[in-house]
Amino acid sequence: MTVSSLVLAFPPAAPSESLDYLAAKLSHYADAWDVAEDLRNGIEGVVVIDTRAEALYAAGHIPGALSFPHRLMDEASTAQWDRRPVYVTYCDGIGCNGSTKGAYKLAKLGFRVKELIGGLDFWLRDGHPLATGELPGSLRDRAAAKDCGCA
Repeated sequence: MTVSSLVLAFPPAAPSESLDYLAAKLSHYADAWDVAEDLRNGIEGVVVIDTRAEALYAAGHIPGALSFPHRLMDEASTAQWDRRPVYVTYCDGIGCNGSTKGAYKLAKLGFRVKELIGGLDFWLRDGHPLATGELPGSLRDRAAAKDCGCA
């Protein structure tokens, strides 16, 4: 009896097609390590946005992230925002689509956006710290979490 490959049941795309697809995927998403490193190093041009309710932000958020619930995002609430940075949105994790809604609304308003893969759940899983309270806090100059080897 011959067993067929489940992996190869659908042949892989040509390398050039994979390159285009993967480049597009990377242009839409950022992972926790990359976000943490940019926050730790004070990289300008990246703004992290917590799209959850203010109470959830106060209970624990990514240090340096701003609280901006996706339900409040509209033309008036973003009128004074700089359109030059890349805004990285996040929510609780893969079971929550608040980051997607936030990224969608910001993109619709002319902002450049990415989503944090896995949200706060993956942030914590990777060993990164949280800030609490209403102030953003900071990761600037703090020691890195254990290197995941993904960088």
